[in-house]
Amino acid sequence: MRPSRLASRLKDLFLRTDDGSLMRYAFFGLLLASAAFVFIDMRELSLANASLPGHDPLRTDAPVLPPALTDGVPQAPPVQPATPPEVLRQPIRFELAAGGELKAEGSIDVGAAARFAKEIEARGEYVKSVTLNSPGGSVDDALEISRLIRERGLNTKVETKALCASSCPLVFAGGVVREAEADAVVGVHQVFNGGQARPTAEEAMSGAQNTTARIVRHLEEMGIGAGLWLNALETPPDRLYYLTPQEMAEFKLTKQATTTAEAAD
Repeated sequence: MRPSRLASRLKDLFLRTDDGSLMRYAFFGLLLASAAFVFIDMRELSLANASLPGHDPLRTDAPVLPPALTDGVPQAPPVQPATPPEVLRQPIRFELAAGGELKAEGSIDVGAAARFAKEIEARGEYVKSVTLNSPGGSVDDALEISRLIRERGLNTKVETKALCASSCPLVFAGGVVREAEADAVVGVHQVFNGGQARPTAEEAMSGAQNTTARIVRHLEEMGIGAGLWLNALETPPDRLYYLTPQEMAEFKLTKQATTTAEAAD
């Protein structure tokens, strides 16, 4: 059939079709186009995820601040942490110091929450506060540690030139009184796959949304402003959003003891 005759027939068919049918055709056309674009986007996301290495802060060759998953050029912190990277790479350790201060230093590895619970069970009556110095790590363990800190009514602190990054601020949020000393380095970023297994695009998206929901719910329960995690969601995994003292106060991440008069108000 010649192109001119085909065009003529298509024109006649179009003119004979009622408006309702045209709307249905248009709708299904848009639906098919949308499905195609979603498929393409998900496939590209899956391929992109497959090319990213899993981050393990315990590996000796893994950058500590922050984990470099793309271009390998970390954003410089406002103050360089005083603790050497090789110390921060070690699994988190708990050491009871004078005045009931439990020092928590190192990466939050899988199983850290169980060790913390065991430490609290053994020394709980002596522990008054938890001092943090960690590049982060397992989100699940960070959330469990944070909940136990709140249940026990403990305070949290990040000392001068100490680091509390990635999932560590979730632990920090559990303190009843939360203090970040001058030049404390506190930063957040997006959650990411920390294991070697590479999920599909659908699994990665579902997992990220589920984890984000749990984090936001936890921060809300701890009395932290929602704006804190918005900064994390906007920051790629190979960067950190470093919080200023003003922002920590604004988001209520830092919180001083409440006096009797303030409590009465």
